[in-house]
Amino acid sequence: MQVDDGRARLTLRALFDAAVAAADPRVVLAAHLPPKPTRGRVVVVGGGKSAAVMAAALEDAWPDVPMEGLVVTRYGHAVPTKRIEVIEASHPVPDANSEIGAQHLLDRVRGLTADDLVIALMSGGASALLAAPAPGLTLADKQAINKALLACGANITEMNAVRKHLSAIKGGRLAAAAAPARVLTLAISDVPGDDPAVIGSGPTVPDSTTFAEARALIGRYGIVPSPAVAARLAQDADETPKPGSLPHTAFRMIATPLMALQAAAKTAESLGFTPLILGDALEGEAREMGIVMAGIARSIRDHGYPVKAPAVLLSGGETTVTLGAGPYGHGGRNTEFLAGLAIALNGAPGIWGMAGDTDGVDGMDEVAGAILAPDTIARLRAKGLDARAMLTGHDSHTLFGSVGDLIVTGPTLTNVNDIRAVLIG
Repeated sequence: MQVDDGRARLTLRALFDAAVAAADPRVVLAAHLPPKPTRGRVVVVGGGKSAAVMAAALEDAWPDVPMEGLVVTRYGHAVPTKRIEVIEASHPVPDANSEIGAQHLLDRVRGLTADDLVIALMSGGASALLAAPAPGLTLADKQAINKALLACGANITEMNAVRKHLSAIKGGRLAAAAAPARVLTLAISDVPGDDPAVIGSGPTVPDSTTFAEARALIGRYGIVPSPAVAARLAQDADETPKPGSLPHTAFRMIATPLMALQAAAKTAESLGFTPLILGDALEGEAREMGIVMAGIARSIRDHGYPVKAPAVLLSGGETTVTLGAGPYGHGGRNTEFLAGLAIALNGAPGIWGMAGDTDGVDGMDEVAGAILAPDTIARLRAKGLDARAMLTGHDSHTLFGSVGDLIVTGPTLTNVNDIRAVLIG
């Protein structure tokens, strides 16, 4: 099958759209609800980029069930709700609304009884959006450590281990505050491995990490904490709830990166391409993963191994970008992956790529990701631009934007992490 540039681009965008659609709370949430309660109160709490649309989906699924509550979502991600209040806050660095919202969530679940049901709606972004500082800390303390963790190349599991021990709500503390009420968490996973304790830093999930581990992580990355943060991380006696300590809780995953990849694979097959899912939890430096994918793509094109072309390599997970001394341009991990892929391929014919964050935001800009074509490097050179220099300056959004290949979706209102596709024609 001959694959021209137009067909490749349409296919790659269809794969991204299929992955996002598979994680739409309005489609998948209702199937995971328990029987409607016949007594007690229903209190809904939540946080994340999908929290508001999850709340709306819950209201639609239970139109005749009295309920109340509050969720915190990212600015621009709110949707209309009737019974559940929505607060918007900042992501990825928390702001005052993150602190206010988190404190209101704690207030909502206190004083409940064993007859009451708390439904916690959690999705990616909740760690920053629910920022209730632990005693002795300020929001500024949490903002500073959050920025340092984002810049040093720490992965999401490591970042959350630190965040839990600086928080009054994370690491199971929200569920502990709700006891003895039953707590059911419905979650959309945006983390490699779908660990419930990592999604949103696990406000309703027991925490197996420790203060000692958090201190070790800070030291490993050379982060110098403020005196208040250092003092908090030394308070081993105030550990987070550990496994076995929250028997009144249950957890259900309603959408995951693998589900999204499977939907993309099904779409690829329908369009005549052999899909190969390499994994839903790939991690590592973004540009280096681009080099690895380039090698696999060349093997498929030249040798028909590990699959024969036409084919699509699919992967999910969350890569990292380690920032140097600066200055920096505009970029994110998905476009940085594609820049690494582009340089490694150097215009190799018959290979295209796509990478995007399923929440619609790659890095700090309102850019979901981009598409890479065999002629991307040539088009950049024609404009007098140097791909290597732009990658070194972490300016990958500008790189792809300059040739018109960015993917801009706006908020998708879901988040199952990144989807990467390399198409071999």
